[in-house]
Amino acid sequence: MKEDHRISRLRDAGEDVRHARETPDTPQGRSPSYRLAYADTDFLLRDDLRPVRLMLELQKPEVMLTERGIESTVILFGSARVPAPDAKAPPNRPSVAKLTKWYDEAQRFARAVSARALQSENRDFVICTGGGPGIMEAGNRGAADAGGISIGLNIVLPHEQEPNPYVTPDLAFNFHYFAIRKMHFLMRARALAVFPGGLGTLDEMFEAITLIQTGRMNRIPVLLFNRDYWERLIDWQVMVDAGTVAAEDLKLISFVETTEEALAIMDGWNGGAGC
Repeated sequence: MKEDHRISRLRDAGEDVRHARETPDTPQGRSPSYRLAYADTDFLLRDDLRPVRLMLELQKPEVMLTERGIESTVILFGSARVPAPDAKAPPNRPSVAKLTKWYDEAQRFARAVSARALQSENRDFVICTGGGPGIMEAGNRGAADAGGISIGLNIVLPHEQEPNPYVTPDLAFNFHYFAIRKMHFLMRARALAVFPGGLGTLDEMFEAITLIQTGRMNRIPVLLFNRDYWERLIDWQVMVDAGTVAAEDLKLISFVETTEEALAIMDGWNGGAGC
């Protein structure tokens, strides 16, 4: 039988962790200094270990997505506060109920994209959201409707962030660092669908547009659903008139109202990596 040279000849690190649990109950064995460094949570949470934690948050999802064979994603951003059609808007935010139709459209879009992903055995065009409620839930829900998989990149927040039930369980990730989470949104992105949202959605959208504008990532379709919302929120022409952005920069985004319009742009895309 051919020997597998990939097998490590070194002692397994997990075995040493298990062995360390049997440390003699002595002053030396109880000392924090005696703990294995990589199994010592108190040590890993020190301020001066922040670079290690950043590296771990970058590496863990990358390893797991690679092992699943996921090569490209379609990112779906939008408000966590938009209720599903069969849910009531929070009493302190009744106006958000007017955006319910965009929950439906996000679900439709994700369902259509995921049907395409199935053709590549879920390697390409896998839906990826922030993993929470609202528009994010609609994206993961649409993928589940199609029988596909989807990714949820959650982040620890005081409210609104826990994995919605439609995220594929072994593709649900949790982050502490916003910057690393945003990197993972864009590292495999082939298209970006942005539905009405608040400060978090704006942050994620402008980060992506800035990276495209400055050539730090390939151009991809940036699809803004609901032109009326975005044009009332942002007067894009003000920046052009002031000379702070070029008129050409406004071509980095496309306004759409329906899933069909979004898919047509993705199908006709030739602005870089392509779709």
